[in-house]
Parts: sequence; C-alpha cells; structure tokens
Amino acid sequence: MLAEQLLGFFSTDLAIDLGTANTLVFVRDKGIVLNEPSIIAVRRADRTVIGVGREAKAMLGRTPDNILAIRPLKDGVIADFDVTQQMLRYFIMRARQLSTGRRLGSRLERPRVVIGVPSGITQVEKRAVRDAALQARAREVYLIEEPTAAAIGAGLPIHEPGGHLVVDIGGGTTEVAVISMSGTVYCNSVRIAGDEMDEAIIQHVRKHYRLLIGERRAEEIKIALGSAHPVPGEHRTIEVKGRDLVDGVPKTIVVTDEEVREALREPVMTIVETVRTCLERTPPELAADIVETGVMLTGGGALLRGLDRLLQNLTQLPVRVAEDPLTCAVRGAGKALDDLPLLRKVAIPA
Repeated sequence: MLAEQLLGFFSTDLAIDLGTANTLVFVRDKGIVLNEPSIIAVRRADRTVIGVGREAKAMLGRTPDNILAIRPLKDGVIADFDVTQQMLRYFIMRARQLSTGRRLGSRLERPRVVIGVPSGITQVEKRAVRDAALQARAREVYLIEEPTAAAIGAGLPIHEPGGHLVVDIGGGTTEVAVISMSGTVYCNSVRIAGDEMDEAIIQHVRKHYRLLIGERRAEEIKIALGSAHPVPGEHRTIEVKGRDLVDGVPKTIVVTDEEVREALREPVMTIVETVRTCLERTPPELAADIVETGVMLTGGGALLRGLDRLLQNLTQLPVRVAEDPLTCAVRGAGKALDDLPLLRKVAIPA
C-alpha cells in the first residue's frame, strides 16, 4: 500500500486518446498537453527512432530507402506493436516534460494511464494496447471505449437512465453507440472513417484526372473542400499538385467542392447507414429518449461540413456537433481519470 502511495505521489496520471490519425494526451490538473499525429519515423536497419509526431508526418512520402515513416495504428488498433510501444513511450515522456518541465526520469515516476480504444476491439488487441502502455512505464492501465469517453467529454449525463446516441468518427473507425447508465447498450463499429475519406479523394483524382497525389495532400483537400451536404450559393475550388500518371511529370489541376463531395459520398453514406442500423436495433424505451436527446457527433470526422444536416434530414432526429469534437474523447478520459469510481464503472475488462 505504501509503495502504491509513493508511486502515485511521484507520478503524473495521464489520459490518452490513441488514435489512428492523432494521439492526444491529457494530464491531470493540466488539461491537454499534447496533440500529435500518430506517426513515427525509424531507421530501417535497426529501428532507431528518427522522429515522432509532426516531425515524422512531414517525412511521409519523402524518405530515402533507409528510413521508414510509419503509421503503427490501423483502423484504430495496433498494427505494429514494437513501433507503437516506442511511440507511446515517447508521447508519455513528452507529455510529462511539457506538463512539469522535467523528463520522466525517476524510476518511481510511473503514471496511471487511461487509454481510449475502439468498441469493437478484440481481446488480443486489448492486450497489445495494455502491454504497450505497461512497457512504456505505466503503473496501471485502464481501457475505456471511445464512444463512452467521447460522451463524457461532450458533457452527456451518461450515468442517468436515459438513452444517448453518440457517433464518434475518427481516423480509422466510426463508432455508433447507444449509452445509458454508464454502459453501452448497443454499439456498431465500422472501419470507415477519415482515412477512407482521404483514400476516396485519392482514387477520384486518379480516376478522373490521371493524377497521383499522396495522403497528406488528400487530407488537405478534405479539410479545405470536403462536405456531406451542399450549401446553397457556395462554390469553392482548390489547386491540386501531383504526378501525372500518363506523362510521369508534375502537374497542377483544379478540383471543385462538388467533386470532392461526390468522391466522399460512399464513405459518408456508409456512416449514415451505420447510424440507421443502430437506431433499428435500439430498445424502444431508449429510442424514445433519443427522439428527445438526438444524436451527438464527435471525433475529427464530425467537422466534415454539412454532415449534421445530412444526418438530420435522413434520420429526422436533432443532430448536434460536440464542442471541439477532436478532443472530446481525451477530455472524457481525463474526466474519468479524476473520478475513480466512474473510471472503474466505465473501464472495459482486460
């Protein structure tokens, strides 16, 4: 007991949203101290770390053969355990340094860590996340489903006996969950989200213009022009640079918002159908609650223009976008970190 108290005294507890696209770290009493891309650059020969986060993202598609810029998480789960462990250890140490001005130096400094994970995660994937955090010197590891964390972060009263429908659209997964009394009543997770939207833009430009663009440029186009529902009188364009697949030389084209909306139609409609399926399988009493409480959109994908209007038109339910949807999940995990009884209630078993 004394050892546990000493470890708690010397540590800074953390909540981590370990996302496919970005990793956010919340430090108790400090708030969000780190928001970096979930990318790591390593030397191919010995896996020495060259860069992590934004530094590594700048290297995507630009590295020589001896350096790999890797996204170690795919569809919300760990695809490369060793590299994820290195990335997680770096983020934990960096968060500690940013919040206290000191590196995680002492052997006693072992934080309690809460990590948001997709609801459809398997036992093997759970173990991989937990082991990666423990190897990164966490003292205790709690896993919390991302829709639950997002609901807490959005300020929904999930402890009450009433239904709340949360649609959490991340980089690798979209999760639609009905939550009541601090538990998930029904959840459906599909591996269609921000990454698939980027890929849809890449394929559209390739098919219609015979132009090859990279992931970073596709994401920029999505942010600049992406929408799910047209805005009357709005017409925007963007210049896109890439490699011509016919001539093999660099080329510039102009893409419109209407084209991008059409390119995103398939992944967007998959998300809409997932919401409809969830509504069809919701118990009637909770369905009646959802008519009143509506749908809460969280995650980076919630920022896609017009998505709330499209969902509202197709479901006939009130739809809201959470305040700062990108950070909802990590803020919710941070709130759970401050409330140990709530954390033990919402944490998922190993």
